[in-house]
Amino acid sequence: MKLSQLSPNFYRDRVCLNVLGGTKQNAVDIYQAAEGAVVVGLLSKNYPDVASAVEDMRAYAQLIENAISVGLGAGDPRQSAMVNEISRQIQPQHINQVFTGVGPARALVGQDNTVVNGLISPTGQVGMVKISTGILSSQQADGIVPVATAIAMLKDMGGNSVKYFSMDGLKYRDEYIAVAQACAANDFWLEPTGGIDLQNFEEILSIALDAGVTKIIPHIYSSIIDKASGNTRPEDVATLLAMVKAKLG
Repeated sequence: MKLSQLSPNFYRDRVCLNVLGGTKQNAVDIYQAAEGAVVVGLLSKNYPDVASAVEDMRAYAQLIENAISVGLGAGDPRQSAMVNEISRQIQPQHINQVFTGVGPARALVGQDNTVVNGLISPTGQVGMVKISTGILSSQQADGIVPVATAIAMLKDMGGNSVKYFSMDGLKYRDEYIAVAQACAANDFWLEPTGGIDLQNFEEILSIALDAGVTKIIPHIYSSIIDKASGNTRPEDVATLLAMVKAKLG
């Protein structure tokens, strides 16, 4: 695979959308609507085993220039090992991981081009985040650390970005601002996730851009999925891209 196909395509080198693919045709439609500035999320949880996931995701990848984001499924730490094994085999552009899954993800994917995020969560305290999002650690008392410490630990493990989940839209606005500022200060990427829709997307994006975050991968999921078909609406993806263009020119 060409190296150029191992890294996501960012609009103006700043923003790459992350939305779920319902079907292969839906993925193609999404990719076209986003003019390539997107990674299409495929959830490991939706497959019975690694082999079937690898086969299906490879078929998707061929249609959209490998713009695949291998997902856990609602941040489920039980999917962590499956995501890493799938990713080792298919070499996607983007891997979603719980905090403790980042090191294995980078080691197994075997190169530095694929983007690996690490899941950290709001705590109710500005400047502090929860990192105990792994399969065992999520069952224990919350591990809460300063944002900058969490970022440094993710860097230590070979991660590229913070997946800030679940944001519930702008419920934790002040905490999100602090996370964005810390990402900017530490030259780390940010992936706001959870409850993002066409109404709050612009403000969520603006907060990260205005803080100076170098690269942003906003995840927009259920709010733009057609309930009847289960597909992400390409027209909504086009609307999101238009908002990105309005901010970045």
